[in-house]
Amino acid sequence: MTKHFRKELEIIKKRILTLGSMVEDLVHDSVRAVDRVDVDLADRIIKRDREINDTEVDIEEECLKVLALHQPVAVDLRFIITVIKINNELERIGDQAVNIAQRVQVIAKRPKPPFWFDYSEMGEKAQKMLRMSLDALVNLDVDLAYRVITMDDEVDKIKNDAYDKIKQAIKDLPERVGYYINLLLISRHLERLADHATNIAEEVIYLVEGEIFRHAGY
Repeated sequence: MTKHFRKELEIIKKRILTLGSMVEDLVHDSVRAVDRVDVDLADRIIKRDREINDTEVDIEEECLKVLALHQPVAVDLRFIITVIKINNELERIGDQAVNIAQRVQVIAKRPKPPFWFDYSEMGEKAQKMLRMSLDALVNLDVDLAYRVITMDDEVDKIKNDAYDKIKQAIKDLPERVGYYINLLLISRHLERLADHATNIAEEVIYLVEGEIFRHAGY
């Protein structure tokens, strides 16, 4: 392949890592917004979603242009395919961060009930999974990618614990059901965020090993 083609691949790699950094910041702020019930921070998160979306579209268009002009094969083709998929996963992670911010906007308007589920551990694990999956991409580290995948069960366990406790809180205080439903949704959004980080790790495995890992029964 030409030197120009290699330069284009390098530009795409830098852009997907830039998007990853933007999404990491958004996720970090969404977790902090939940912890503090910070409506101002939630507002800023939602406003930044447009930038994430625009960047995702730009990266996809660049990848499609490279596919059309250079018709890459083997490892280069896998790289472009992987970037397109990871690009989409990052945009969806950004959507989950925005969804969390929207829940914070709602609950911030209402008095805090006696029971509150502490999402700090779940948020930290989800953030760590995202960071590790992106590190795995940078370093083509399959072992790190597999570690991300194993962590998904830990997040699922916390989500299930949140569901059980919040359901009980709804039974105890049915008049606060609206507030608690928003807490349940935060659990769901964090769990989905971790799922997308897992998907990124699976794509790294595909990039390095050339095998599709999804639904592998892990």
